[in-house]
Amino acid sequence: MKNKKSNNDVITIVTGVIGSDVHAVGNKILTYKLEEAGFKVINLGVMVDQEEYIDASIETDADAIMVSSLYGHGEIDCMGLREKCDEAGLTNIPLIVGGNLVVGKQNFEDVEKRFLDMGFTKVFPPGSDIEEGIEYLKNLLRVQTY
Repeated sequence: MKNKKSNNDVITIVTGVIGSDVHAVGNKILTYKLEEAGFKVINLGVMVDQEEYIDASIETDADAIMVSSLYGHGEIDCMGLREKCDEAGLTNIPLIVGGNLVVGKQNFEDVEKRFLDMGFTKVFPPGSDIEEGIEYLKNLLRVQTY
């Protein structure tokens, strides 16, 4: 996260569907709602690997990375992302993840803890309200004036 933002700076979010997941509809809806809320969105689409998130974040000076996954293998696909971000100099970039992140019915608190332990900033469960996520982002990346 950048240290200072002025009211003229646009907050940039890199989004995409990680791994071999091809669930495009939710990703497009998320992009639409984020843009409607005033964010600049770099939507990488589906089947995005970790390096693509990192490269796009560096190239666009992104303020956050939002990873989605619906096919149940998000936990595997996201392992090591924080470490790769850190190695690339993105040590403070928030990592936000949401969707159907694991196979089978699992207690969300357990899933959330595993993702937080992997270095994610926020984990949204399946069926989360997009507006809740947008409000979270607005609070996390609020514009600061000095």
